[in-house]
Amino acid sequence: MPNRALAAAVCLLLFLGGPVLAQTAGQGAGKAPPDSRGQIELSFAPVVKQVAPAVVNIFSKRVVRQQSGSPLFNDPFFKRFFGENFGMLGVPRERIQSSLGSGVIVSPDGLIVTNHHVIQGSDKITVVLADRREYAATLVLDDERTDMAVLRIDAGARELPYLEFRDSDDVEVGDLVLAIGNPFGVGQTVTSGIVSAIARTQAGISDYSFFVQTDAAINPGNSGGALVTLDGKLLGINTAIFSRTGGSIGIGFAIPSNMVRTVVASAVRGGEIVRAWSGMTGQDLTQDLAEGFGLPRPAGVVVSRIYPGGPADRAGVRKGDIVLAVDGKQVDDETSLRFRIATRELGTTAELDVWRDRERLTLEFPVVPAPETPPRDETTLTGDHPLAGAVVANLSPALAEARDRPGAWEGVIVTDIKRGSPAHRLRFEAGDILIAVNDYQVENVAGLATELARPADRWRISLSRDGQVRRVEFNR
Repeated sequence: MPNRALAAAVCLLLFLGGPVLAQTAGQGAGKAPPDSRGQIELSFAPVVKQVAPAVVNIFSKRVVRQQSGSPLFNDPFFKRFFGENFGMLGVPRERIQSSLGSGVIVSPDGLIVTNHHVIQGSDKITVVLADRREYAATLVLDDERTDMAVLRIDAGARELPYLEFRDSDDVEVGDLVLAIGNPFGVGQTVTSGIVSAIARTQAGISDYSFFVQTDAAINPGNSGGALVTLDGKLLGINTAIFSRTGGSIGIGFAIPSNMVRTVVASAVRGGEIVRAWSGMTGQDLTQDLAEGFGLPRPAGVVVSRIYPGGPADRAGVRKGDIVLAVDGKQVDDETSLRFRIATRELGTTAELDVWRDRERLTLEFPVVPAPETPPRDETTLTGDHPLAGAVVANLSPALAEARDRPGAWEGVIVTDIKRGSPAHRLRFEAGDILIAVNDYQVENVAGLATELARPADRWRISLSRDGQVRRVEFNR
């Protein structure tokens, strides 16, 4: 494995993150480097005293089945590359597996945000406050796509310390930041640094990869901690580090507070994630395309497909338009476009800047969720055919978003495979989009079930997997 890929794998494996703090007072307003010894000796202590009580430790436990054998077989590093069954020998036994992370209280009634990977698969979650009080936590919402989870604790009538959200779009490269968390389980720790990059979209950590990057020291145990501004407001939640050793080398990533806010809002509404949807797909603008369209540099998204009646269609977006900004915030690539739309408040209107015929236009864009049309009609296929045991559903914009299949707005998708079934043995996978069965072009679940009920000596199946069309044949 190349060194870069190995480093990325190690960083994701070892990062159970902590908080970071950023100083911003508007885009450049009132900011200046220190110009005297007295300014250098200024302390962050007042800010730390303000925000530290709202940063908590999270301990999660789960029961796992483990095979006897060499301790090497249980090393997470090797399991990361060779799978959970690496070196499974002997008689299985159960043991308690614990993990450690951080979290942030975001409401006085005990709502806490952390990372999905901190509590993933947990049977028991315990939250320890800065004053050492312990509470059992319940999971309100778990969103693997953003690597976020929302917990709740019951502290009785007592209001808990909490952090308010800061607009993460205000952050600038060079802003001072502080990280507060529990690295290596040593107890609450504060580190300082600067914001070293913004709008990082190539980290590949989650489906909505759009991060604030910092050089504040972040180590295992910090995941889920707070990124706060020097006015004591929440700027983001730390998620990952890039490291060749497992320790901090000065490259850490935090989920911006504007995304955190949308996840928390979904938790408050009842625990179901509902995000705004663009209703369009496109490709990143290259240098050659930028020159051809008369743009000075390659930033933006060239629209290639629009959902009829969707928000982009209603806003007047056309195929071939280049999306440049959302509410004045620059769009660099398709990932940043998805982030900008997904973090807008549902039911409002956003301003979409597009480039058309060498002119910049501003369109009114309705901020709405993806519709679930047609209904999913999720069905387990049965019968004497290769797809028996596959669970399938009608694709819709809502299901395409949930399954991270942008633009897959129609057809039938495999949502699950029953173990031991013909579909499982023939290596069909969840996420496969079925295109054709024999001479039938798959349109919906009902039509697929009807076609599969017809007797056949040979089955020809076309499907899309990871963006590639595959054709397979099976004899009876």
